[in-house]
Amino acid sequence: MPTERHKQIRALFDDYIALYAARDDRLTSRFSENFSGYTGGGDFLVKDRDEWIKITRQDFAQVNGQLRIEMLDLSLQDLCAEVVVVTAFFHIHLPIPESILSRESARLVLVFRQEGTDWKIVHSGISIPYYLVRAGEVYPIDGLHERHRELEALVDQRTKALQAANDKLEALSNTDGLTGIANRRSFDTGLAQEWKRAQRTGTSLALLVIDVDRFKHFNDHYGHLAGDDCLRALGKVLGETGRRAEDLVARYGGEEFVVMLPGAKLPDVLERARHIQQAIRSLAIAHAGTPAAIVTVSIGVAVQIPSPQQPADDLVQRADQALYQAKRNGRNRVCAAPGCA
Repeated sequence: MPTERHKQIRALFDDYIALYAARDDRLTSRFSENFSGYTGGGDFLVKDRDEWIKITRQDFAQVNGQLRIEMLDLSLQDLCAEVVVVTAFFHIHLPIPESILSRESARLVLVFRQEGTDWKIVHSGISIPYYLVRAGEVYPIDGLHERHRELEALVDQRTKALQAANDKLEALSNTDGLTGIANRRSFDTGLAQEWKRAQRTGTSLALLVIDVDRFKHFNDHYGHLAGDDCLRALGKVLGETGRRAEDLVARYGGEEFVVMLPGAKLPDVLERARHIQQAIRSLAIAHAGTPAAIVTVSIGVAVQIPSPQQPADDLVQRADQALYQAKRNGRNRVCAAPGCA
């Protein structure tokens, strides 16, 4: 059980903490004329009571809101009849949105001496493991605010870098690794979006399905590396030939490519298909397996105004059927699906 003496020492400490946390100027009357002490952020020893009062009031002015002192451990020492010592470990919760201080342990040593009928504080030493405060500060508030600004800037920088990385990853996930144009995943997403948009607006949606004629023979005859070079060249031509901003050019798979043309009418779509054919023929890529002895393509065309009763795949199936018809008709030609809008 605590002795009466220990209760008296604890009362002296509790009174000090209550006044300090409340930023109560009555605390300054408790300091002895023979005072010494040091602050948590300073690098000097105070040996003058008036100077300590000045520092205490500076502390109260800098942080003028109620503090919350979270006590962690406490030691009471009865050195002699006139001198007692209190050593405390605690967290300081400042009335600002800053959690760094509250996570660190402050250490305080208070020495009380009885002078006449009063107990006076003859020494106060507080240790806080922070960098030195700036001129005119007791707590490193300006430094903490500056740290917050630096952290916010760093978070903003990292967020932008992460967004750029995500954008790059998203672009890569939607790009065909061989040809550099859009891939099947990108096409499927774009088709679903344009199909719904065309349903809302009542406009047409056109699709070209392009297949390299006798590509298996090309690979067998010239090798797969030459086949890859051929597909890269075709992807480049498709990406550059009369492309509007709203059009989507993609590698559908293998030697098949697709071109989606929102809002296009059949005459314009057929002209675009013939233009693509001619541009590919102009590459003059040797192909011993075709009658023209160069790489040629067959193109199936479908144009329709989507309705809610039709799935988007209906457009792809119709363009595919037109492509098969072009192949049955001898390849190196363009065929449109019946009933194009």
